[in-house]
Amino acid sequence: MSDNPRRRRTIARHGQLETPSSLSQLLKFIAIGLAVVLVSGFGVGVYIAYDFSSTVAANAVDLEGQEVVPPDIGEYESGFNLVLTGVDTCEEKYKDLFGDRCTGGDAEGTLNDVNLLVHVSQEPRRITVVSFPRDLMLPIPECTDDEGNVHSAMSKQPLNTAYTDGGLNCVVKTISELTGQEVQFAASVTFGGVIEITNAIGGVDVCLANPIKDRYTGLDMAAGTHTVEGLQALQFLRTRHGVGDGSDLGRIGNQQQYMSSLARKMISGEVLGNVPVMLKLANTALSNLEASTSLANNPMTLVQIALAVKSVPFEDIVFVQYPTGADYADPNKVVPNEEAAAALWDAIEANAQLQITHENNINDGVVVQEPTEPTAPTEEATPDPSATPENVVALPDSIKGNSAAQETCSNGNVR
Repeated sequence: MSDNPRRRRTIARHGQLETPSSLSQLLKFIAIGLAVVLVSGFGVGVYIAYDFSSTVAANAVDLEGQEVVPPDIGEYESGFNLVLTGVDTCEEKYKDLFGDRCTGGDAEGTLNDVNLLVHVSQEPRRITVVSFPRDLMLPIPECTDDEGNVHSAMSKQPLNTAYTDGGLNCVVKTISELTGQEVQFAASVTFGGVIEITNAIGGVDVCLANPIKDRYTGLDMAAGTHTVEGLQALQFLRTRHGVGDGSDLGRIGNQQQYMSSLARKMISGEVLGNVPVMLKLANTALSNLEASTSLANNPMTLVQIALAVKSVPFEDIVFVQYPTGADYADPNKVVPNEEAAAALWDAIEANAQLQITHENNINDGVVVQEPTEPTAPTEEATPDPSATPENVVALPDSIKGNSAAQETCSNGNVR
């Protein structure tokens, strides 16, 4: 697929950029950054910055074609992008939890099964999190892995093979070429990382409209609201057979429910306003992070990212699935819906408020939860000039998603 230069994002060329981050990663970065800010006892802040630099920078990943990151993220005239990927690395400590994936015939290689592009706009700040299906068939470009080996381009492969082919750098390059978006930052998180992070954050509340019983992941949950952490949180994020139609697209909807809840918890003050939790999360993140050099070389970048997103209204934090269509060569795969994707990127480039028009059905991973109690009347707010009808875009109904202001519940089933 071509680079599509019309959609390449421009930045102020004060230097060169580097690259992205992963599933719980965005929230890890926010946590680490705010830990430095909130614990402004100078010694603690310096310790965190030093520990981050020494621990993470040693394993940082260079991204092809990236320039030096400018000293202030405000220099990105059209906002900035992070690529966040969740990889199924089988760490020794956790491999016995995952059966054949880590101990049987499926144990070869490492796949990038969760792939997110997080766009943070210029002022007024909006956050758009685009999830890409792992089974999305697309070109994989020529990539250089972290040992300097060059891997040839492939015309059509599943997205989740990019990490196996060339590591985090290759995931970033593949998503960048698909979307036409320049990526400034990136990171990945493992199975074990998700377990440890949700423990550090004190769990995430999720809602089930129906029970989930998935023998493939071992998840067994009754309908209702639950706080998931540790292994159960990972099972919840990995379940595919237990939600919707049992497809990866249904799983993405379920993951977005989790991320919406996590964003609300982080921004509401339960985490960002709690210094001990922030420190615990920061230290945990340091042990479970593979980051691009653009993040690892300057801990203050994390602070800037945290400050840029901490006050974004929930309605302007939007989670969408990258639009796809059927792959007629393989019913278990999907291909890009380029027309709908173009509408999405145009709306993001215009920094518009995104409206989801898709109405969820029984095949989707989540259902929208209607409020059970009327909200109390509030004082009339000053109109937001950025929310004029001229700057609100209704996305095509082929694009699924929700904002963090919406409550959704898993559309569970028993398999």
